[in-house]
Amino acid sequence: MRLATFNILNGRVPTDQHVDLAGFREAVRRLDCDVLAMQEVDHNQHRSDNADLTAIAAEVMDAPDHRFVAALSGSPGATWVAATGDEQPDAAAYGIALLSRYPVRGWRVVRLAPVPTRVPMRFKGQRWPVLVRDEPRVAVVADIDSPEGPVTVVNTHLSFIDWWNRRQLRHLVASVCEEEGPLVLVGDLNMGPEPAGRLTGMRAGVSLPTFPVDSPAQQIDHVLLRGRVSASAGEALRLPVSDHQALRVELSLT
Repeated sequence: MRLATFNILNGRVPTDQHVDLAGFREAVRRLDCDVLAMQEVDHNQHRSDNADLTAIAAEVMDAPDHRFVAALSGSPGATWVAATGDEQPDAAAYGIALLSRYPVRGWRVVRLAPVPTRVPMRFKGQRWPVLVRDEPRVAVVADIDSPEGPVTVVNTHLSFIDWWNRRQLRHLVASVCEEEGPLVLVGDLNMGPEPAGRLTGMRAGVSLPTFPVDSPAQQIDHVLLRGRVSASAGEALRLPVSDHQALRVELSLT
């Protein structure tokens, strides 16, 4: 089973920030994976030409089973609010997606609360920290019937606030700790390999830097494994869109 995780940056090209839907289609085509986890996914947003990026990816990779899960509902700077899961199918939203060429026996969602207050952050080029508001996060869990047997895949995108994303990761692991059989946790965790492995107790399927896209210096995107699943042929791929490189790996149930 070939799996990839990719923070797609809403389908944008980082050099000039324009959305390139043709480049997004080409990126999915190049990944040519059986299971694709995406983060920073737009759904019916004006900034991404009101496209359903999950549906586009599903069509390109021929994935009959797919799920978009909103973390935020509405439009940025206007009606941006935490998603509840009760939004209308055509509502503007932003979140994550998981797609599979193989049958999915069940789906579930784990919602991850943001920091409840504004927190000080210092950004590059700024002398003083500024107060920022965190965003709600979410994870989607799929029980997939792969050709080698059942496997559970979890996709998430955690907070950029480092002490809070560790709390979110612990909560997520606790939410799936009773899952039986092989488990694969993927996504943009906004942390390096050491805390990701330590907090989950899982082993890395691939260890390669993914960010920033042109000269990757850190790995914040991960494929983590538990149980009788092994990984090979891991690679980081620079694709036509996004400020992240995608991670792709071959998985086998042992």
